[in-house]
Amino acid sequence: MIKKLYILVCLSLCLNSFSQDKKFTHEVFFETDKYEVNETEYSRLLGFLFDIEGLDIEKVSIYGFTDDRGSDDYNLVLSQQRADAIKTIFSNNEFDENVITNVDGKGKILLKVVKEEDIHKIRGLNRKVEIIVQPYNPPRKLKAPKEKLTTEEKLKGDLKAGDKIKLENILFKTGYSILLPESEKTLEEIAKILIERESVYFTIQGHVCCTKYSRDAIDRKTRKRNLSVARAKYIYDYLAKRGVNKRRMKYVGMRRKFPLGGEPKFDRRVEILVTYAGDEDNEN
Repeated sequence: MIKKLYILVCLSLCLNSFSQDKKFTHEVFFETDKYEVNETEYSRLLGFLFDIEGLDIEKVSIYGFTDDRGSDDYNLVLSQQRADAIKTIFSNNEFDENVITNVDGKGKILLKVVKEEDIHKIRGLNRKVEIIVQPYNPPRKLKAPKEKLTTEEKLKGDLKAGDKIKLENILFKTGYSILLPESEKTLEEIAKILIERESVYFTIQGHVCCTKYSRDAIDRKTRKRNLSVARAKYIYDYLAKRGVNKRRMKYVGMRRKFPLGGEPKFDRRVEILVTYAGDEDNEN
């Protein structure tokens, strides 16, 4: 009995250790002498990003390799270019670059590292980037910045031109202008308030996270670099369908000009900038 209990405890510890060390990996393959990601590999990489976007990621390592041809100096440069290309795709798709701890070109891989007779296939498998994603285990508890007033309370209160209201709990799927399901009810309540406040005119401002140099992110659905615009337009179209007069609204993409400085997910946001607020009592 004691022996069986000992075995169960050891097995439990082993499984727990494996779970804590669990990593997610992906490989991107390249054509000879190229570091641009072709269409097929790009689609595969997007699929991998989709699989990991719900993880609380601790770190990401990106390693570039080449086949055995070319000089050592050439291979080191090319492998680094391949690693950098993958890092750029992560950034363009709203993944926080702060968690990317390694972006290294390792140079060439020797031919006999896989069981394959065809030398061309071997070289094809060696022209690659390896991505290793390590999530926190268990995931951390992330909290949104607390506001004194809710979005609904702010919209119902006194408004004047220049007021900027962040639409709390309006969160988007990474890389898309699609709302997370838990945000839909909040947006419905916001629409009801804005329909009633007929004298308020406003601009809807869309934002993205994680890109460099204040650039916009790429919308995975359209492959265009206008994700902040697409998010603002999503809200614009929603409010218009619910009955908010289009003449009262404009929409604009703010790219990544104004990060909040906290968790990246909260930079995937939309804000309302009040451009005019008339005297509703007099107008009614």
